[in-house]
Amino acid sequence: MDALRRMAVFAMVVDKGSMNGAARELGMTPSAVSQHISKLEQQHGVSLLHRTTRKLTLTEAGSLFYQGCADMLAAAQLAEQRLLELRDAPVGELRIAAPTGFAGALLSEALTPLLSAHSGLKLRLFFHDEMIDLVDNRIDLALRAGVLKDSSLVARHLADWPNVLCASPAYLARQPAITRPEQLSALQWVALSDRKLGWLAFEHADGSRFTAEPDARLVSNNIVAARQFVLAGMGVAVQPEPEIRQELADGRLLRVLPEWSLPPLAIYAVTPRRDIQPAKVRYAIEALRASLSK
Repeated sequence: MDALRRMAVFAMVVDKGSMNGAARELGMTPSAVSQHISKLEQQHGVSLLHRTTRKLTLTEAGSLFYQGCADMLAAAQLAEQRLLELRDAPVGELRIAAPTGFAGALLSEALTPLLSAHSGLKLRLFFHDEMIDLVDNRIDLALRAGVLKDSSLVARHLADWPNVLCASPAYLARQPAITRPEQLSALQWVALSDRKLGWLAFEHADGSRFTAEPDARLVSNNIVAARQFVLAGMGVAVQPEPEIRQELADGRLLRVLPEWSLPPLAIYAVTPRRDIQPAKVRYAIEALRASLSK
């Protein structure tokens, strides 16, 4: 058991990049951590770490040994995860990543009932419009929108959101009445850099279709920032309807060509590939599906 504990301490030192970081994570003193590493090196007769005043680096032997330690810890975590599955109750910290457009009522309305019903569940949210590495950031669940790239992640479809072509009343007041999609190329456009406008395929209520390829004057990698420019009267944009529902209801944004529709935006829950998902992730996915599909 002492050897297994030393292996776990060694893996934590590597993961945290320092003795002090590992000590804080494990609730130990730095000197106790150092002793565990020293005994491990003495036990195997090899040096596992290069120590300098600035950083720790793995030796060749340490690199090989770390992989075995990491595999051991992964197996232990899987065993604990299966115990949680037997309890079938969401507990612990749930780490969710989502685009910035979700940073409002969309997530709070979906997850507040889950948190209220399960006092042992904690929530940590990370908002990024760019893709982040779920494994490196220990993310349990990420929300993704649009076409997904092939990856080793597992995607579960949650909802299809209507896309809305919209603009502020102030901007539309400066334009001739927009009644035909052929007029769209003459407008100023605001777009997201990760969702390039490209070809927009419009379909009329009578079944007729039209494709447009507008050129964006203003491009942002943040949908909230882009939306503020639309609200400020800087142009038209395609926005997910649930994210601008309040602005439409308040009249701060108006639909453009409301009789024409665009393909919906697919919303997915993405998780690292695991044999078994903990109850906290399963419960969260169902809560999100129920709320976001409204």
